[in-house]
Amino acid sequence: MPPAPHRLIILGAAGRDFHDFNVYWKTRADIDVVCFTATQIPNIEGRVYPAELAGSRYPDGIPIHPESDLERLVAENDATLVAMAYSDVTHEHVMHLAARANAAGASFCMLGATQTMVASDKPVIAVNAVRTGCGKSQVSRRVAAILRERGRRVGIVRHPMPYGDLTRQVCQRFAGADDLVRHECTIEEREEYEPHIAAGCVVFAGIDYEQILRRAEEDADVILWDGGNNDTSFYRPDLQIVVVDPHRAGHELRYYPGETNVRLADVVIINKVDTADDEAIATVERNVRSANPRATIIPARSPVRLDDPAAIHGRRVLVIEDGPTLTHGEMRFGAGHVAARQSGAATIIDPRPFAQGSIRGVYRRYPHVTDVLPAMGYGAEQMAELAATINAAECDVVIVGTPIDLGGLLEVNKPMVRARYELEEVDPALLPAAIDRVLAAAAAR
Repeated sequence: MPPAPHRLIILGAAGRDFHDFNVYWKTRADIDVVCFTATQIPNIEGRVYPAELAGSRYPDGIPIHPESDLERLVAENDATLVAMAYSDVTHEHVMHLAARANAAGASFCMLGATQTMVASDKPVIAVNAVRTGCGKSQVSRRVAAILRERGRRVGIVRHPMPYGDLTRQVCQRFAGADDLVRHECTIEEREEYEPHIAAGCVVFAGIDYEQILRRAEEDADVILWDGGNNDTSFYRPDLQIVVVDPHRAGHELRYYPGETNVRLADVVIINKVDTADDEAIATVERNVRSANPRATIIPARSPVRLDDPAAIHGRRVLVIEDGPTLTHGEMRFGAGHVAARQSGAATIIDPRPFAQGSIRGVYRRYPHVTDVLPAMGYGAEQMAELAATINAAECDVVIVGTPIDLGGLLEVNKPMVRARYELEEVDPALLPAAIDRVLAAAAAR
């Protein structure tokens, strides 16, 4: 008589967890997935992974519970196995989860990075990082530009952000602004999709990443995986580019699965060398070389420019930055704050006294965030609270350090100036050369 199936709880954050289920756990006869848990992102617990997506073995779908209930969930479901399936947390955090699972009576596992990578018949370039906020998006934009210069059609596949109706987000294609409206994109989604669309690229995202890949292959000569957080690639890359951040020196060896990315990298880009300390840059390079001596290391700058620097000089400024970079990314500031200092702002105000609704809760949960406003916008209600916070703030002008035009999305009562930033490699020949080698190898196949 065969042993009883493992009863599995998947720890997630509405992204990697769904992918791991789809490509690894879903059809395993020796596994019964009893639930997902959720953390990091607001309002994703309390939902159900739909039966339409879960398959015939799960006719009622799979419930999603708060991670804080882990011990109770193990006991009530007689769970025997807990699987880690989200990113951008310390190694210590992962082992605390393992200890909680073990103490409750369940085993604990993490799938290997290559076990969940889907293969493509097109060349795949993956852009990953060691933390959120390292600058993956600007690296992806730079890679896409190089490919377009070589006449290649680029299919950009973005790491999942399925915060809405999961049955409507199985396979999404974004080719214009109308698609962003039709799919009811959050601010976080717009931050990632809009710059690519503005550059003439098509972006794909959703839940079923094998289906998404096959759809992208129809449009593209090259697949560009645009990673989220510091997660590993969902696709098997021909070139793996990993971004590290000297403003958080040491994190490249202390965060999960960022260290995994370092060890898998073909190219490591040390970003933001124009604003980081030399000692921190040296520390990051030393750590990368110790973990992965075969990787090509490319230092790069991330210069910031304002659309209207004169509007900032001598003024009271509210700075808005990318939300995840500040929250679980643990950064205290971003490009907008750098631009405010460089442009002679009289004061960078503390937004906390003006926070409205759930924005107050963000500051309570992330006390390291002080004189910047995270661009939180997970749904219409929170976007309205973000706008209300901006409108209540006592300042003269707002710097928008996110990659999108927030002024066109929110109803605000203050002038807004955008801060923009692109990648500048110290040696501009190295990255194109790495990409050309991949294209040549693909042509020779």
